[in-house]
Amino acid sequence: MTATAASTARVGGLRYLILALIFGITAVNYADRAIISIAGPKMADDLGLSPVAMGYIFSAFGWSYALGQLPGGWILDRFGSKWVYAASITLWSAFTVMQGAVGFFTGGAAIALLFALRFLVGLAESPSFPANARIVSAWFPTAERGFASAVFNSAQYFSTVLFAPFMAWIVHSFGWRHVFWVMGLVGVTAALLWTSVIHSPRRHPRLSQAELDHLVEGGALVEMDERPAGAKGKAGPSWTAVRQLLANRMLLGVYVAQYCITAMTYFFLTWFPVYLVKERGLSILQAGFAAVLPALCGFLGGILGGIISDRLLKSTGSLTLARKVPIVAGMLLSTVIIVCNYVDAPAAVIALMTLAFFGKGVGSLGWAVVADTSPKEIPGLNAGLFNTFGNVAGITTPIAIGYIVQSSGGSFTGALVFVALNAVVALVSYLFVVGEIRRVTLKPA
Repeated sequence: MTATAASTARVGGLRYLILALIFGITAVNYADRAIISIAGPKMADDLGLSPVAMGYIFSAFGWSYALGQLPGGWILDRFGSKWVYAASITLWSAFTVMQGAVGFFTGGAAIALLFALRFLVGLAESPSFPANARIVSAWFPTAERGFASAVFNSAQYFSTVLFAPFMAWIVHSFGWRHVFWVMGLVGVTAALLWTSVIHSPRRHPRLSQAELDHLVEGGALVEMDERPAGAKGKAGPSWTAVRQLLANRMLLGVYVAQYCITAMTYFFLTWFPVYLVKERGLSILQAGFAAVLPALCGFLGGILGGIISDRLLKSTGSLTLARKVPIVAGMLLSTVIIVCNYVDAPAAVIALMTLAFFGKGVGSLGWAVVADTSPKEIPGLNAGLFNTFGNVAGITTPIAIGYIVQSSGGSFTGALVFVALNAVVALVSYLFVVGEIRRVTLKPA
């Protein structure tokens, strides 16, 4: 047994069970976001959707998801993570099931209903990532937070590894409607598991005193959800606090970078399978399996980025260096996506996409930065604001790519340039805007 493993055995590892559950729920979360991309080519044929129409439908999730971040963050700070997250999972799963009914409608009614249901899925999912950040802040010391944040964030890639072939097989074998019904039922099951396992650290019946001491001594915010519902000071979101967050140069640089990183995520979630089918000539089933390798390497890159970050923190003592080095290196590597415009073989395209999404995974440490920098009084609100900026890309990216593809006669060349430029802006923001990474202290109102 290594020294690290021996230390974990002495302290206890309940926090890693909590992390595993967050990881699993987040994988389902991203699968439900990405269903539309797997079902999209067949759905577009059935409903007669143009690329621009598909872009707007893809964006429906992003509109409500971005709008719901600040209210979602406040609700988390007001009522705590457990039951808000449970309600979120249940609702987004119900709306996912309902999307299967769109196939019983035609024309404009089908398009409007699909847009509305995607909008509701986004609204229901809006508390999920702020909740992840809050739970990691409560359950992990600062020195372990980079890895923990990277794990739950990398679930977006593992979701594709686990679910994309499965969903593609359902669409291929049974039709696109069925994939919404199956994945919705998976989510409802996940919600039941969540409520039975998740508790705040001090109230968890299985947490040992040794592990609790380890969390407290390491800077975990174990009392984050201890305030009873309705307690004084939680009556509503503080717009003074929001203004302070937006006026902070470090946080603003982090927010802008997250927008750019999330733009790459939404290319992968929405247009990537369509790109493989329309531009590279793969079938829907082939595209579902082809997406696995980039997603798997994105997942591995995410885990590696977290490990590198925590090791840099332990060896240098510099939180700024520990977070920035993987982010900048990962964004630089992800720009190789543009080289796909200069190769013809599908295998070469998949290899380049794999390298690009490995880099994106390494650089996706924004949620660790949020956990490191959020004011202790409003971690949910700051996480919500961070995710608002990020998920505006869920609105703009699918629409922008739809227009780029349609204006170029169906070519994705400009779309890949657009994705690569977002990576460049993200690394520039961390290099020249963010500055020192540190926890923000709110000024008295």
